[in-house]
Amino acid sequence: MHSLRNVLDQAQKNGVAVGHFNVADLVLLKAIFAAAQELKVPVIVGASEGERRFVGDRQIATLVRSLRDEFDFPIFLNADHTHSLAKAVEAAKAGFDSVVFDLSALPFEENVRQTKEAVQALKTINPAILVEGEIGDIGTGSEIHEAAPDLSKRLTNPAEAKRFVESTGIDILAPAVGNMHGMLESMVQGETKKHLDISRIAQIKSTVRLPLTLHGGSGTDDDDVRKAIAAGITIVHINTELRVAWRHALEEGLAKKANEVVPYKILPFAVESVKEVVLSRLRLFNGR
Repeated sequence: MHSLRNVLDQAQKNGVAVGHFNVADLVLLKAIFAAAQELKVPVIVGASEGERRFVGDRQIATLVRSLRDEFDFPIFLNADHTHSLAKAVEAAKAGFDSVVFDLSALPFEENVRQTKEAVQALKTINPAILVEGEIGDIGTGSEIHEAAPDLSKRLTNPAEAKRFVESTGIDILAPAVGNMHGMLESMVQGETKKHLDISRIAQIKSTVRLPLTLHGGSGTDDDDVRKAIAAGITIVHINTELRVAWRHALEEGLAKKANEVVPYKILPFAVESVKEVVLSRLRLFNGR
């Protein structure tokens, strides 16, 4: 079985990106895994602090590991947006393959100091774990927002990115390049799309020479995603699109089976809906 590091290295060589999809229940996990299996491409499952509180660190780690072992398939688990060393350590001890140690809201020097400490602590627990650091501002919350925040003042500077990487020893960098967590209602309706600073991505990639993660990928223009991957993005995070598909399909299932009380007869509506979203994103990320 390839390690996550090997999968990311191969993705960079092939000019493709690995899809990262967040989970908060078994429906989402089943859908993501089924889509990755169908296309025969590696996939990363993510769980934020809130999602981990709901599902359990060790529980989601055990589920993902069981899929990887039973099917001999490259599915990996990431502790998404972890804001304290204590929570990062919990994820590492539970068996996560990677951790996003996100202190991007702090001043740069403090972010550097604490991220360096986290890298050292987590690799003491598991030398193979990958640690992702973040600088810049991409907003918060994988949900539907009423208005887009102005994130233009805290886009990632390539020189600052280089200093951050060299000072912390991180394995993956999450920059702010015009991306944003969550979606606007107009994006859900397909009326508007997010657009990225492609030249900034290329400059950062050439400076840091590490895998780059695009957070807040939901609602991004497909052509921008293709250009971002060509410019150096190696991991693309999708969450809000899955949540929207999950919600709408669950409502559909409940409406079509108004008198049904058996969960496994209603939830497949959500599994299939989320799977279709994941399939479309994985095809895009892999140039298909």
